Amino acid sequence: MNTHMDAETLSRIALTSVKYVGAVRFRMLLAAFGSAQAAWAATPAQWQAAGLPPAATAGLAQARQSLVLEQIPARLAQHGVRALTWEDAEYPRRLKELEQAPPVLYVRGDLLPEDDWAVAIVGTRQVTAYGRQVAEELAGFLARRGITVVSGLAKGVDAVAHTAALRAGGRTLGVVAHGLDSIYPTAHHGLAQEMARSGAVLSDYALGTPPDSANFPPRNRIISGLAQAVVVIEAGERSGALITAGFAAEQGREVFAVPGPIYAPNSKGCNMLIERGAHPLLQFETLLKVLNLETMDSNKDARQALPADATEAALFGLLGAEPMHLNEIGARAALPIAQVSSTLTLMELKGLVRHVGGMAYVAARELGASYG
Repeated sequence: MNTHMDAETLSRIALTSVKYVGAVRFRMLLAAFGSAQAAWAATPAQWQAAGLPPAATAGLAQARQSLVLEQIPARLAQHGVRALTWEDAEYPRRLKELEQAPPVLYVRGDLLPEDDWAVAIVGTRQVTAYGRQVAEELAGFLARRGITVVSGLAKGVDAVAHTAALRAGGRTLGVVAHGLDSIYPTAHHGLAQEMARSGAVLSDYALGTPPDSANFPPRNRIISGLAQAVVVIEAGERSGALITAGFAAEQGREVFAVPGPIYAPNSKGCNMLIERGAHPLLQFETLLKVLNLETMDSNKDARQALPADATEAALFGLLGAEPMHLNEIGARAALPIAQVSSTLTLMELKGLVRHVGGMAYVAARELGASYG
């Protein structure tokens, strides 16, 4: 594992290792000081002047006294972990598009371009036989079609989904709420190792961060951010899965919920989501149809020379050398954003379009008039 890191990356890791410095405050520091390196070298008075509250300022001052930046690469390598920043090509594209994308993403395993096609499966830790069956069958269904399964490596629905995806020979990503020098729950250590060989385990928490209860709700924004859709299989009225569904809706992802008996505690959250507008998941094929992923069986052969259908042709016709935002593309094409996003992802793998950051796209090359 390459242990070389430049000073800017090391400073970014150091800054975001502080408990009170997340994506929003990190961007604030970047705006104030111009670089992570300059922000790390600033005085506590300058941090406060930039807008950091006292708790964050104190935490940052303490971190600067205790952290030796030069030791960070070796410590990451010791645990088989890499640190990705927004500038790294491997940093997930869908996550990078978010306003609160994690400044540093810690990864054990590999992230691949095909992970752009991903569905998150979440739900209760106290899964019933019904929920287990749905989670197993759905994760296997998606994995066999080349769609990456994302979840939170927790007990219950999460673990069932990860395991089923692996058994089907697919890829799966697990987002945890602690540093990657440990695995919580400890019973999932073996599962995490297997996932790192056929996907990845990820976190935006620095090494050494314990699995405090306060860490779990914020990490759910990463689970939804990595995916095109979130499926809630079983959830009580106060389930963390509902937080993930809320993040998904804010991020423009599709939300599906598995309906259940109206008297079942584990179905109350799902039924409530459906009542509020989530897609009821009655057939797995509906999920593919809504996300425009019905051709995913052949996604590994997706690098073709021409648009595959009228939708691709229409989107390609809208794009030129000037970047166009995803929302504008959807408005001009009069198509749902989820369909536009998934189609552009497929077109990017074909080499037809390029994502240039900030949810904007350009045409990657010109086509002849042979498409009919």
